[in-house]
Amino acid sequence: MVRIFFIFIGSLVLGMSSMGQSQSTVYEGEIGVTVGMAHYFGDLNNPAVIMRPKPTIGVFFRKQFGDYVGVRIGAHFAQLGFSDIHSDVEFQRRRNLSFNTNIFELALQGDFNFFRFEPGNPDYAFTPYITIGVGLFNYDPYAYLNDQKQFLRPLGTEGQGSSLYPERQPYSNMAFCFPIGMGIKYNLRNNINFTFEIAHRFTNTDYLDDVSTTFAGPDAFPLQPNGQPSVAFLLQDRSFETGAPIGEAGRQRGFSSQLDKYIFIEAGIAISLTSYRCPKAKL
Repeated sequence: MVRIFFIFIGSLVLGMSSMGQSQSTVYEGEIGVTVGMAHYFGDLNNPAVIMRPKPTIGVFFRKQFGDYVGVRIGAHFAQLGFSDIHSDVEFQRRRNLSFNTNIFELALQGDFNFFRFEPGNPDYAFTPYITIGVGLFNYDPYAYLNDQKQFLRPLGTEGQGSSLYPERQPYSNMAFCFPIGMGIKYNLRNNINFTFEIAHRFTNTDYLDDVSTTFAGPDAFPLQPNGQPSVAFLLQDRSFETGAPIGEAGRQRGFSSQLDKYIFIEAGIAISLTSYRCPKAKL
């Protein structure tokens, strides 16, 4: 009886060993979440200084093709904003404009590993990578006037919709972004990975901050029926809060030749997705 027991155990061990030899774990991709900070660069932040970043959170799914190339789809929510009061430039402090906006972004990116990355294998547990892609995002800049939140796009603060400027049409609240960046991946244990990434987003809009071209001038914003200035008039040129108004028609308000940008700096945790495959026969 004892002999039969040991024969059974030995057969079971040999069977499991042969099964392990006939199958191999394949890294298929990963799904994860990220948190970090977002920052804007544009007409209100020309020196591209990192100052007062705002939060961002994201989710992503990455499909891996071989050891070095992956394709990722990701969604982000972020907040962006800035104010002229933080500028060292006298004109910008006098201009006194500000904005905030929420960003909802969906992007498709290609990721290219420098090293082979194989979760669960300590010899291939780390790699830096570069990423490049294209995305679509929604934004809607707003500012505060007398502690009241005012969305800027409907106001036409640069004369959009005014008969004085028929060529200036309201801008869309949707735009394209083009992420370019780099990061690292590290396998913490088994199928749990740590990621860290810095990716710059170039965009095709100059109105992320509601500032682009020249002042429209007071005539583009008629008084209200009660004789008081409109909200649009007060928000298109806020220099009256810092001294004499500077927003005469045609004077520079923004830099239309420079499109707005933003950056995400984020860390994340991802779960590896794996499958089992039989190794190819050696001929």
